[in-house]
Amino acid sequence: MNAHVFVDETKERGLLVAAAVVLPADLAAARRTMRDLILPGQRRIHFHKERDDRRRQIIAAVATLSAQAVIFDASRHRDPRAAREACLIELVEHAAKIDAGRLVLERDDSTLQADQRLLFEQVRKSGISGNLRYDHLRAHEECLLAIPDALAWCWAKGGRWKTSVQRIISESRQV
Repeated sequence: MNAHVFVDETKERGLLVAAAVVLPADLAAARRTMRDLILPGQRRIHFHKERDDRRRQIIAAVATLSAQAVIFDASRHRDPRAAREACLIELVEHAAKIDAGRLVLERDDSTLQADQRLLFEQVRKSGISGNLRYDHLRAHEECLLAIPDALAWCWAKGGRWKTSVQRIISESRQV
């Protein structure tokens, strides 16, 4: 399959990580769709800063893509570092299971080194070192990071927002 997995998080009510899976054949169309949503003057879509009508527009566009996502919910962890590690471990296991070729995480300089160490170790343990490439990019460097950004926000917000993305979410895991 060699899917690309785009990852973002929210810490609104404990750590929640969204991993959106896009197949290589769908990448160009998905990028075009997401780039078209960026307004003049914006470098990127940042879902929590958007108005509700824009949020609905973005979710409607994401729903037209062939992307599917998994939610990793680490809200039961009290220690933020342990929560992040649990999510990353599950994320690598998921990437191995679906034979992903690339993992793209939104770059957070405060966690970058720890993430890289853990990812290196987990990718090696999973036996996919030669198969899975992982990158930490800023949201303006990869427009498809807007997908998990939106999904994580909606899932954490709950109510109608969570309902609006449920058909895109193939699985939700407590980690």
